Amino acid sequence: MADTFVCCYLHIIFSTKYREPYLSSSIQNRVWAYLGGIAKEHEIMPICIGGTADHTHLLLSLPSTITISKVVQLIKGGSSKWISDTFNELKQFAWQSGYGAFSIGLSMKERTMRYIEQQEKHHRQKTFQEEYLEFLKRYHIEFDERYVFD
Repeated sequence: MADTFVCCYLHIIFSTKYREPYLSSSIQNRVWAYLGGIAKEHEIMPICIGGTADHTHLLLSLPSTITISKVVQLIKGGSSKWISDTFNELKQFAWQSGYGAFSIGLSMKERTMRYIEQQEKHHRQKTFQEEYLEFLKRYHIEFDERYVFD
């Protein structure tokens, strides 16, 4: 085959360090846009980005040329510095050290986008910790709850 064709949708979730509510609603749109800009710089297609004051969800389409860990490193590293430099009250900003990355099929793309877009509503009923543990269980990922959150 002469060309390489890839359809790789990934739902990535990570929180602020210690799940501190650093990302107030007044800055969220700027932060989500910046995360998308970092993705685009590296030929990663941002499909949908959103979250709440203490965590973010990204639905990305990955090219064949980059690993999941590199994607997360680029996005978290670049945005952490930008947030610290841009917002005076967030000089000590940091993301948590880990992340969750979950593959989704094309049939789940629209549903995942709606889920990300409705994060504020969703979290009126469920904490980030509850949500994250549900993802790990849904994807049959073995974990020790003592070490999931830092």
